Amino acid sequence: VQLQASGGGLVQPGGSLRLSCAASGSIFSINVMGWYRQAPGNQRELVATITSGGSTNYTDSVKGRFTISRDNAKNTVYLQMNSLKPEDTAVYYCNTDRVLLQYGAGWEEVFNTWGQGTLVTVSS
Repeated sequence: VQLQASGGGLVQPGGSLRLSCAASGSIFSINVMGWYRQAPGNQRELVATITSGGSTNYTDSVKGRFTISRDNAKNTVYLQMNSLKPEDTAVYYCNTDRVLLQYGAGWEEVFNTWGQGTLVTVSS
């Protein structure tokens, strides 16, 4: 399974961006999809996650500003980021915790897959 993230860029404080991450492969189902971020000099941190049923979880610093969603038919997760702040500047990575792949009559589970990251810069 591969994850392809897109949508990053340069935005002014108070602006908005929408990140997308599409999973590809012989995917039967994806359990939890999420977004993480890593700012320079910091460890990677959780931003938001969403289960296959639509339950969401957010880190406190983005609650009320970011919205995570997913399209199960397209195996894609989105992150709508509003009211962006300079401290949101980071490389954003998408993640899947468990993907079930189907190959004809065979199955394979793939755990903890990461996308390549997309840079979000919030600056005036």
